[in-house]
Amino acid sequence: MSPRKGAVALDAPETYRLVEHTPQRPGPGEARVDVHAVGVCGSDLDLYLGRRPAPYARYPVTPGHEWSGTVTAVGEGVSASLIGRKVVGEGIRNCETCAPCRAGETNLCAAGYEETGFTLPGAMAPTLVLPARLLHTLPPDADLTAAALLEPAACAAAAVLKACPLPGSRAAVIGSGTLGLLAAQLLGAFSPIELTVVGTSPDRADLSHRFGATSYRTWDRASGLSDFDLVIDAVGGTSTASAATSLLRPGGHLVLTGIPAQGAEGLDPARVVARQLSVGTAFGASSGAWSYAVSAFSTARLTPLELVTHQLGIDEFERAMALTESGDPRVGKVLLHPQSP
Repeated sequence: MSPRKGAVALDAPETYRLVEHTPQRPGPGEARVDVHAVGVCGSDLDLYLGRRPAPYARYPVTPGHEWSGTVTAVGEGVSASLIGRKVVGEGIRNCETCAPCRAGETNLCAAGYEETGFTLPGAMAPTLVLPARLLHTLPPDADLTAAALLEPAACAAAAVLKACPLPGSRAAVIGSGTLGLLAAQLLGAFSPIELTVVGTSPDRADLSHRFGATSYRTWDRASGLSDFDLVIDAVGGTSTASAATSLLRPGGHLVLTGIPAQGAEGLDPARVVARQLSVGTAFGASSGAWSYAVSAFSTARLTPLELVTHQLGIDEFERAMALTESGDPRVGKVLLHPQSP
């Protein structure tokens, strides 16, 4: 096939080029996807700035692990009925045979870490080839722009499932960014009696309520919050995990997601044990969490489109990085469109 313009090649931290892209023929068991949109998140920024830990990054690489698109070709052994389907796809290349994979923890595959957009070619290119078994199909009328947020939604789903919410629970989410608000919307499906989002900016209050929060607090107004049955830390800041323990009732559940910042405060073992707190973690998303998020999206229980604030052409990669790094509360999810001229 003839080359197309517009693939990001990240040669080294803070060193990138826009290069011609030649669509690859999918091999046995693979599918080729025309990428509609690719999301930019903090992990992409860390990759760009060279802050991502060495085992989880490899240069040169084409970034992009949050994406949506349409299947345009399949390799040997893959049903041709997949061609034309709208899809999203898992990034972690699990082996399906090791003990964690067999236990359903495909995100913890023991065969070694490989992930689309970090160690393998990602979706900041017009097309992407990956194993067809990692694809999740969407309804024919699915909004592919909204679907580009299903990767962070799967990570949020992993945290929610780990929290084991029950109807009538008092729940809190720390973080009013993409991950936090997706977690809040998924928690809302369990009919909590109270769902509080704790963030840093008053500007996120209205959006948090639209995503299911019954109340919104900034940290400077969080005193007095306590006795929650479960808390999800969707920030991974230097002090958020420690602060979260003060929000829980004795016997409550804390789930940490996202890679914590360097120098993060540890949890006080005496406080955790004496109050019999349950602490869980979620790293990425298993295939089961992906299926849960896709089902919620396909039945309109998960509606992430409002989180998108910027849609840019692939030639605005550097601007996308700057927006993601800005910390501006008006910047939500930034999407790039590799098919744009």
